[in-house]
Amino acid sequence: MKHVTIPRANRVIGPLGEALAEHDLPPADTTRWVIRRKAEVVAAVNGGLLTSDEACERYQLSLEELISWQQAIHRSGMTGLRITHLQKYRDRGPNYNM
Repeated sequence: MKHVTIPRANRVIGPLGEALAEHDLPPADTTRWVIRRKAEVVAAVNGGLLTSDEACERYQLSLEELISWQQAIHRSGMTGLRITHLQKYRDRGPNYNM
C-alpha cells in the first residue's frame, strides 16, 4: 500500500473570514474559552492547520469537547458555541439533575 502524505495547511480561513496561521491561534494556556477562540480552533482543525490530536493536546481538551464544538458550529454557526454543555456540567457528577 502506498503511503500518501497530505500537505499541511499554512493558513486557513478563520471564523470571521480572516486568514489564520498557527501563530494567530489562541495561546496553549488558554483557560477562558470565548466563542471566537473556540471557533478559531475548530477552523484550524477543519482546515488542516492542526490535527484533532494536536488541538486536544495543545489546549488540554478532550476529543469529545472538540467534537462538540465542531458539531455546534455545524448546527448553529458561531452562536452554537455560546454554551458548551460539556464544560458547564463537567464537574457536577453523574447524579446532577439539570
